[in-house]
Amino acid sequence: MSVDTELECRWRTSPNFGPRAAGFKADILLLHYTAMASGEAAIDWLCNPDAGVSCHYLVDDDGTITQMVAEDQRAWHAGAASWKGVTDINSCSIGIEIQNAGPDAGLPDFPDVQMTAVEALSRDIIGRHKIAPERVLAHSDVAPGRKIDPGEKFNWAGLHRAGIGHWVGPMVISDGPVLTPGDQGGEVERLQSLLKSYGYGVEITGLYDLTMQRAIEAFQLHFRQEKVDGLADLSTKLTLERLVAEI
Repeated sequence: MSVDTELECRWRTSPNFGPRAAGFKADILLLHYTAMASGEAAIDWLCNPDAGVSCHYLVDDDGTITQMVAEDQRAWHAGAASWKGVTDINSCSIGIEIQNAGPDAGLPDFPDVQMTAVEALSRDIIGRHKIAPERVLAHSDVAPGRKIDPGEKFNWAGLHRAGIGHWVGPMVISDGPVLTPGDQGGEVERLQSLLKSYGYGVEITGLYDLTMQRAIEAFQLHFRQEKVDGLADLSTKLTLERLVAEI
């Protein structure tokens, strides 16, 4: 097999893949972190037939890029997930695992050399597949409550400055009304409508339930990283409004 990118990249075959479902093409770029001790350990796991998981690419902390599944194939990286009402995210995405030991190791910073490689690979993929900025997503976006990667330290703003992904500067956290779990009514319904229109898997019920709390946490992990608490404060609401207005 040969790599799909013209960037410097090595190949390591994973057996864990299959064809994309009929009618699907890659129109989402999905970013993860490995939550493993090393990139090599993560690659070994992603290429282990007993693991039942894989990804198209892994970017190690020294910037080394490894491809494991061809881009035209369905890698098994998203799991149970949804975006814009689509639940087979594996069939419509290309996945990049980014080496980071994760929360159990204190969520280390992502080194500059690694982020430079992530930027180059992401730019290459979205250019070849014509992926829209608002469809460059975190694993946490498509699986709220189940996944939190790549986490609150990931530099989405830097990616956007490099021409990758959708971003607006988060509104400053300030005093003001806060919607919390258990709240219900028109304001909750409006916020659910905004979340759903952006892509999150929530229903418009008017009740601030656990599903909505998890969607707010996922939104904050990506777009308002300073405070991730699942509560819809004014900063969260205004940032979401600005994002939706730009679509």
